[in-house]
Amino acid sequence: QDAIDRKEKRSETFKAAVHGLETDTPALKTEELGRRAPQWVRDNLVTMCMRCKEPFNAITRRRHHCRACGYVVCARCSDYKAELQYDGNRPNRVCQECFIFLTGHTVLEDREGKYKGILEKGAAEVSSKSLLCSSLQLLDKNGKGGTRGWFVIPQDDPLVLYIYAAPQDVRAHTSIPLLGYQVRDMPQSESRHLFQLAQSRQVFTFMADTEELKRRWMKAMARSAAGITHPEEEEEEDAGP
Repeated sequence: QDAIDRKEKRSETFKAAVHGLETDTPALKTEELGRRAPQWVRDNLVTMCMRCKEPFNAITRRRHHCRACGYVVCARCSDYKAELQYDGNRPNRVCQECFIFLTGHTVLEDREGKYKGILEKGAAEVSSKSLLCSSLQLLDKNGKGGTRGWFVIPQDDPLVLYIYAAPQDVRAHTSIPLLGYQVRDMPQSESRHLFQLAQSRQVFTFMADTEELKRRWMKAMARSAAGITHPEEEEEEDAGP
């Protein structure tokens, strides 16, 4: 029952963070591309192009939506037109991947078909299969400011904390190997729910939105830091004398 409750809480946290989007949207099944209107990814859920992974900025890289898959993409990655059945077969702006699939045309541009690196795991994908995921704030060394982001410990990589700028980004901007760290509680002050990861001289200070969320993160990080990779290992420990 405890495992079921934890899974439901993780699911609710993720769904709330993406403003009601289901974890398997907005991507359509391949056979539905062009035949059914996609659900668009919200602009404020991504900080980079969901195809080429280049960061957006207000001047040189505007956000566009692929009318076939609903991804948020940059102008370069959406500079294609394809006829979409759900829109009366009228030409619509689509991303390169959907253009190739819908038209059968090849694109001369080299798209760098590289092996997916350690940070190139989509936030939505890993969050839907995570040990824990939510928004947190990573404070700076002075403890006064910091970076708010989407933090995930994936099930398939449970000893690493991935940090995304937004819940639908397709690439993490950094990661922290958790093995060997100590998890430190910090007293609550001015409604700030703080805790730390510490190893030698390296210290990370986090702020959670609630005390309950802080406790859940401390527990999850402590398990990863101890090398516990499967829920059943924890259950066996809890069942001890």
